[in-house]
Amino acid sequence: MEILNPNPSESNSHSWQDQLDDFGFTHQKSLAALSWRLYQQQLNSDQFLGIDLKPDPHFITCSRAAIEQLNQKVDRKLQEILGLMASFNPEIEVLIIGIAENRVKLIYFAPDPPPPECDRQLGQDTDSLLEYLETQLSNSCSNHSGS
Repeated sequence: MEILNPNPSESNSHSWQDQLDDFGFTHQKSLAALSWRLYQQQLNSDQFLGIDLKPDPHFITCSRAAIEQLNQKVDRKLQEILGLMASFNPEIEVLIIGIAENRVKLIYFAPDPPPPECDRQLGQDTDSLLEYLETQLSNSCSNHSGS
């Protein structure tokens, strides 16, 4: 989803968006557990899990208000993401906003089993889970993290 840059440059055959898709698919269970943990810790439906690829790939939280402000700056090109945020159910879905190169990429899926069960099955503490996922994220998106 190249929605922030009106003149996207030619990309290589495996763009950072493709790499995030692959990462999301490969690590669905762990991402579902982390998403559920964030929801449990924040108990605030206004905070969403995000991935910032600059300067190095890492997880962040994004507020709905920040995405709404960004949406205004980019001529309402994020309306679909805001719609998904409005109806998001953390008990059955995962919604992660990836940010890099003046673009936004959405990772959105309904895992089987649902996020609370993924968390129970993994049984990892939050710090270990986050460290594992950030290492995997760095390995998956290494070509686009520092350029």
